[in-house]
Amino acid sequence: MNYDRILIRYGEISTKGRNRNKFVEKLRNSIRHALSDFPKVKIEAKRDRMYVVLNGEESDRIIEQLRDIFGIQSFSPAVKTGKDLEIMKDTALELFKGIYKEGDTFKITAKRADKTFPLHTGELNQTFGAHLLVNIPGLKVDVRNPDINLQIEVRDEAVYFSCENIQGAGGLPVGSSGKAMLMLSGGIDSPVAGFLSMKRGMEIEGVHFYSPPFTSERSKQKVIDLAQKLASVSGAFTLHIVPFTEIQQLIHKQVPENYTMTTTRRIMLKITDRIREKERALAIVTGESLGQVASQTLESMFAINDVTNTPVLRPLITMDKTDIIKIAEQIGTHDISILPYEDCCTVFVPASPKTKPKKEKVQFYESFVDFEPLIEKAVHGVETIVINSKSEKQEDTLEELF
Repeated sequence: MNYDRILIRYGEISTKGRNRNKFVEKLRNSIRHALSDFPKVKIEAKRDRMYVVLNGEESDRIIEQLRDIFGIQSFSPAVKTGKDLEIMKDTALELFKGIYKEGDTFKITAKRADKTFPLHTGELNQTFGAHLLVNIPGLKVDVRNPDINLQIEVRDEAVYFSCENIQGAGGLPVGSSGKAMLMLSGGIDSPVAGFLSMKRGMEIEGVHFYSPPFTSERSKQKVIDLAQKLASVSGAFTLHIVPFTEIQQLIHKQVPENYTMTTTRRIMLKITDRIREKERALAIVTGESLGQVASQTLESMFAINDVTNTPVLRPLITMDKTDIIKIAEQIGTHDISILPYEDCCTVFVPASPKTKPKKEKVQFYESFVDFEPLIEKAVHGVETIVINSKSEKQEDTLEELF
C-alpha cells in the first residue's frame, strides 16, 4: 500500500496556548516553501497535527525535505481511513504486509482521541494484533523492541495508520520569534550561530564586512556560499555586504595597535545596528564563544557592547570549539568555512591584541577620530543579496531599498 499523507507532530508548538495558531501558520508556510517542487501536495493544518496530503507525489522525496524544517518534532508516513472497523482491519493488514519481512516482530500502539469510538485503546491493540497474527503466518509479538510498531490514531475526523516515526529538526518555525541580524564572517562559528538562532524561530539576515583589496572576491563568494547553506534551512536568506576598507585603514592609522581589534568590532557593531534599524530587526546575533579569542573575553565584550543598546545574542557562548565544529559539519558549512580565504577580521589582526581592554581607554582613542562620515558611507554603500534555497540571487543596495 502506498502512503497517502504524512502526519506531522508539532512538539514545542503544542505548548504555545493562545498563540499556537500563529506558530502553526509559520510552520505551514515553511513546509509549503520546502515542498514548492511538489505541486500536487496539499497541506492541512489542524490545532494538534498537520498533514501533508501527497496526492500521488513520491513520499520518499518529500520525507527528505521535511527532515530539516524547524518546528517539526517528528513525522510519520500514514494512511487515512474512515471508522468502519472492517475497512480499518483491511487497511492495517495491507500496510503491514508492504513493510513486513519474514522474521520481523511487531506490536500495536493505539491512541484514541475520539472517545466516542466503541473500542478502547486496549481493545484496539488486541483487535488489530489478533488480525495481523491470524493473517501473517509465523508473525510474533515483541512489545519491548519490535521490528515494526503499527501505530493507530483514532481521531475525531478519521483514523490514521503508520509504522514509522521519523525525528524532525525540532525547535520553532523560522520567523515565529522575530528578526535578527547575524554578523556573518567566513569562519566556522557565525554560520552555526545563525543556524541555532533559526532553530529558535528567528528570521535571520546576514551582515558581512568586506575589505578589498585586502580580502579577495573568493572570500566574498565563500560567505555567499555560507549564506546559501543557511537559505537551505530557512527558504531564503538576505545578505548585506558592507564595504569596510576605508574604516579599517583609518582605525589602523589612528588607534594604538593593541586596541585596533576592539575599535574594529565596535564599529562593526555600530554599522550592523544601523542596518538592523533599517531592516526592522530586533536583535544582533554573533558567533562569539567565551574566551575563544582575544575579542571574546568578558572584558572585550563589555567594551564592544558599549556602542549599542540592542540585544546582542550569542548562541555559542558556552560551547567549545569541538562542539561548534560538530554542528558545522552536520549542517554542511564546515568545509566552506575552512577554505583558505581570509576575511577582514583575520587580515588586520594585530600582533598583540588587548584581551582586557578598558572601555574608557577605547573611547578616549576613538575621540580623536570622526568615524561617523565613513560609517554613513559604508551603510549607504551596502550591497544586498537575497538568496533563496533554489540558488537564485537578487542584488540591490540599501540606497535603492530605502
